[in-house]
Amino acid sequence: MTHPIRIGIGGWNYEPWEETFYPDDLAKKRQLEYASQQLTAIEINSTFYRNQKPHVFENWAGETPDGFKFTVKAQRFTTSRKTPDEMKEAIDWFVGGGVTKLGDRLGAINWQFPKGRTFDADYFSAFLERLPKEHDGVALRHAIEVRNETFKTEEFTDLLKTHGCALVFSDAEDWPMPDVETAGFAYARLQESRETYKAGYAPKALDGWAGKLKAWAKTRDVYAFFISGAKARDPLAAMALIDRVGRPD
Repeated sequence: MTHPIRIGIGGWNYEPWEETFYPDDLAKKRQLEYASQQLTAIEINSTFYRNQKPHVFENWAGETPDGFKFTVKAQRFTTSRKTPDEMKEAIDWFVGGGVTKLGDRLGAINWQFPKGRTFDADYFSAFLERLPKEHDGVALRHAIEVRNETFKTEEFTDLLKTHGCALVFSDAEDWPMPDVETAGFAYARLQESRETYKAGYAPKALDGWAGKLKAWAKTRDVYAFFISGAKARDPLAAMALIDRVGRPD
């Protein structure tokens, strides 16, 4: 039995996509509806900078088909708190701010740490301990995004396993992070799309990613997002990869 592979992009409002992705006559208010029919997941990026009202999350869920998943980037101040009490307050504020109104459309929360944050066992033990397993009856999955070589240690991996959190995989040239199986799901952010390719990546590279995601899916659910790089190409990259791996049942 293989696990579902869901593939998408970061957000859905980006002006160049009106030329490369969306139909000419599509109203802006229907862009999410359209994107969710072409893709199988979307990472909500805007929440990194500002939270949304609960009804907004609920509306977004209602515009997408059954089986579609969102992941959500936690607001940036949540990963810069200094004490365990401050961590808990920030985490509870974000989780309780309406994100669970996505209901069964919520795939995972991405907690992205600043580039300058280095590994500190006590700090991350305290942070991970304060991540809730559920809220308002909605089960929560947590992905941890770090960008520093100091995290490539067995101690950090063991902490993630203990708390059932995924390490965010990155192919970014300046801060690559490996895939390490620490949770029931994998979370990849692919950031090296290029304008030189219609679908952002060379066909051979997309074949390689398809094989990698299928291998991960033997033991875990998989989320993969094309982020940044040649952003105008990212939806085409996502659709090309979906063609290679198929859609979840």
